[in-house]
Amino acid sequence: MNDRADAATLIRTAVAADLPALQQIYRAASLSNAGDAPLLLARPEFLVFAGDGIAAGRTLVAVSDPAGDGRVAGFATVAAGPDDGPELEDLFVDPGRRRRGIARQLVRQVAGDARDAGHRRLWVVGNPHALAFYLAVGFVQVDRIDTELGAGLRMSLDLS
Repeated sequence: MNDRADAATLIRTAVAADLPALQQIYRAASLSNAGDAPLLLARPEFLVFAGDGIAAGRTLVAVSDPAGDGRVAGFATVAAGPDDGPELEDLFVDPGRRRRGIARQLVRQVAGDARDAGHRRLWVVGNPHALAFYLAVGFVQVDRIDTELGAGLRMSLDLS
């Protein structure tokens, strides 16, 4: 895993005008995993990102080169989780911008915000294909769970 964060990446709260870019990233990133694409294409409703967390201020975007093109490169959405911490609901990076530390930077921001709010853990149900990434940023696998799209990994990140 490349730990180098793109020096010209800014993390900010998403706004309504970001929705088309987030929808494009969501679809492209979801379909970029050859193991998931056939099931997703068979269930197109899973390829639609509604952006429910935007209005509530729960979605963060990573903007590349904010002084230049200002393109959204990735995003993360946080939802209420168990009593000891929130849930990382979405974490997607434009496939053409991967391996630049953008997802790592988003997780770091979400974890820092959760810690600052007094939470002890950050939770995620991750795709098994993303296991190496989540382990690399400090999550530990707690359980395997069934999701509508198959097996998922219940993971937590200690924020203490």
